[in-house]
Amino acid sequence: MSSQNTDTRTRILEATIETLEKAGGRGVRMGDIAKATGISRQAVYLHFKSRTELLVSAIRYTGDQLDVDRKLAPSRAATSGVERLDLYIEFWGNYIPEIYGMARALMADQHTDEAAAAAWQDRMIAMRDGCRAAIDALHADGNLAAGWTRPKAIDALWTLLLVPNWENLTQQCGWSTRQYIRHMQAMAKRIFVESRE
Repeated sequence: MSSQNTDTRTRILEATIETLEKAGGRGVRMGDIAKATGISRQAVYLHFKSRTELLVSAIRYTGDQLDVDRKLAPSRAATSGVERLDLYIEFWGNYIPEIYGMARALMADQHTDEAAAAAWQDRMIAMRDGCRAAIDALHADGNLAAGWTRPKAIDALWTLLLVPNWENLTQQCGWSTRQYIRHMQAMAKRIFVESRE
């Protein structure tokens, strides 16, 4: 791919993110993105075959720009399940504020827009993988609390960490990012880590 094509693709992705955040989930169309980029609608389709592909690419581009792999490295390098659980929640609690504008737009649009739903589902699958890795590490250590199967624990941790729950606690209840992380870590340990008392 030529550097001009790469530059145009990047401009489209950045315009998509900015347009989604400004619209707050009110049906951003390919024409809106083309206008924001300063190119034709057809030119957008030369780089992205569908609106779904564009939205998925835009949210992944956001993750790349925020260097998600580097931010996840401490969790991935954890030497115990409890440490991995703690570090994953710390990562997630710090990451949500960075993606919240785009997340809010996709969540608002997901029930009426297949492309937005696909893009958001793509990210929720990735987040669920992080929850799975934390629960699997607890299970491998023999520290998963009694009464939990791995699949049910993954379901529960994923649900606990969903963005609408973060939104309620931080936006509605006024929790700081630090409070959110600390309380989610404590709650997750009480729920999922086997008590040794």
